Amino acid sequence: MFAIVRTGGKQYRVAAGDKIVIDKIDGEAGASVTLGDVLLAGEGSEMQDLAGFTVAAEIIAQAKADKVIVFKKRRRHNYRRRNGHRQQHTILKIVSVGGHTEKQHAGDTAPAAQA
Repeated sequence: MFAIVRTGGKQYRVAAGDKIVIDKIDGEAGASVTLGDVLLAGEGSEMQDLAGFTVAAEIIAQAKADKVIVFKKRRRHNYRRRNGHRQQHTILKIVSVGGHTEKQHAGDTAPAAQA
């Protein structure tokens, strides 16, 4: 079974056991997270109902990407600027695809006994 999830403005195709690198999310290594923004799910050519569909994952590590060097130069003006940037990201291991959560509406309570 696979799912397409959206996190950090990007979309990822995931299946149980996959490792993905996403933009940084809060949490420490070993913590469990739930990715609830599932766009598509299914197995083979069969698609599933997405009501309450979630993807469970475990944080493996919080890391930084390779350094990107930004160099600006304007010729004949003695203008040179060198800058570097390292993007922070989170490495996730997908534990399960297909958990369902019950959505509670505001104001819902237990059903009252009718007389």
